[in-house]
Amino acid sequence: MTKRPQQTTVGELPRTGEEAWLSVIQKMDEAYADLVDYQVQVEEQNLQLEEARTFFDGVLAAMSDVLIACDHEGRIQQVNRACEELTGKSADSLVGESIASLCTSHCQSLLTACLNRVRHEPIRDQEITLLGINGPVPLALNCSPRFNQRGRLIGVVVAGRPLGELQTAFKELNEAHAELKLAQERLVQSEKMASLGRLVAGVAHELNNPISFVYGNMHALKRYTTRLVQYFDAVQSGASGASLAQMREELRLDKVIADLDSLVEGTLEGADRVREIVNDLKQFSSTQRSEKLPYDLVHVAQSAMHWILKEHPKIIVQRELPDHLTGRGHAGQIHQVVVNLVQNAVDSIRNQDDARLTIRAGRMGSEEDGTLWLEVIDNGSGISPQDLARLFDPFFTTKPPGQGTGLGLSISYGIVAEHGGTLTVQNGKQGGQHGGVIARLELPVQPPEQDGQEQTGESGEQG
Repeated sequence: MTKRPQQTTVGELPRTGEEAWLSVIQKMDEAYADLVDYQVQVEEQNLQLEEARTFFDGVLAAMSDVLIACDHEGRIQQVNRACEELTGKSADSLVGESIASLCTSHCQSLLTACLNRVRHEPIRDQEITLLGINGPVPLALNCSPRFNQRGRLIGVVVAGRPLGELQTAFKELNEAHAELKLAQERLVQSEKMASLGRLVAGVAHELNNPISFVYGNMHALKRYTTRLVQYFDAVQSGASGASLAQMREELRLDKVIADLDSLVEGTLEGADRVREIVNDLKQFSSTQRSEKLPYDLVHVAQSAMHWILKEHPKIIVQRELPDHLTGRGHAGQIHQVVVNLVQNAVDSIRNQDDARLTIRAGRMGSEEDGTLWLEVIDNGSGISPQDLARLFDPFFTTKPPGQGTGLGLSISYGIVAEHGGTLTVQNGKQGGQHGGVIARLELPVQPPEQDGQEQTGESGEQG
């Protein structure tokens, strides 16, 4: 039995075919929209890449340091403009060349070793010499490895800074430091000379008295010597006893002989006094290192007070000092510290009508391992809290310009520290027994022994 085919109306599509075409058209629209979005994203990414490349190229061109990127075998892949200008070669001509070829012959092996070491550790500030267009150029080289996403070494980034600018900067810095050090030494020396100059008038007066006494005695001895020589010449010529007796009376030789002992003793006493004054002055001005020896803190304080206060008779001075306080150290340096403390106190009160100064001293502990202390107290207006915290800073002074360099207390602090002691300055209690400023010095009887360089004192003053 033959089966007849099913008849359909012309222009009518099967239901399944229409749905298929609609699905295809919808998919095409979606694909086209995706392509448009993808194209937009690609264009945006290309723009970002172009901006990043421009920025990267600008950074490379602006760098003054030499930058070289090479592969793991040391073949150059990219260089910056600073490298081109330094070597006189273009980037295209350098690409593919060995980075070692840019160095001098004696540095090629060193650079190769650096490239091998960079696999394990970064290289920092390795000095090599590059072949520049104008001759060899020393560089401070830094090398860092480059790795891929799997952590495999794929290259090395080499950055080098020309040492010429650094060496020039270091040279200028060293010259400035040397000039500053020289200026500081000159200031210290000038401050010392200024302090000695303030003492010259008092010392000159001190020397004038015994020297005048010696000078007068020597003139008397010279006249007496003339008379004695005249008398002895007469004796030598065989003059009679009567004529000799008459000459003896005329020349008043009995009085001359009686005065000889007193003239000689007075001359020796004056010479001893001159020697003591000179020794004190030498101790004060000495800057040489010497062995720590016994000294009397009371004598040091009395000497400092005598020298400074001689020019200020209106200042009322109260001394609370024992007979002796024996310590061990550099007497000249301790003398210098006390002079600075007394001078500071005098400078703060010398224009007051009721200027008063107190100096006290004593001992804490035993005579063998105790501590000696000394205080210099004035009745001035004191020191402001902000200045009090900076008193021991070098070159800081509260005195008017030209009246102090600000070195005295700083140097004194170093001297006291070298002796194992302490130096403090604080305001007194206003309204109590003492106002103004209290400067306290504490020194061990036996200072610690130091193997290093000892502090050499320089005279100065501090406000």
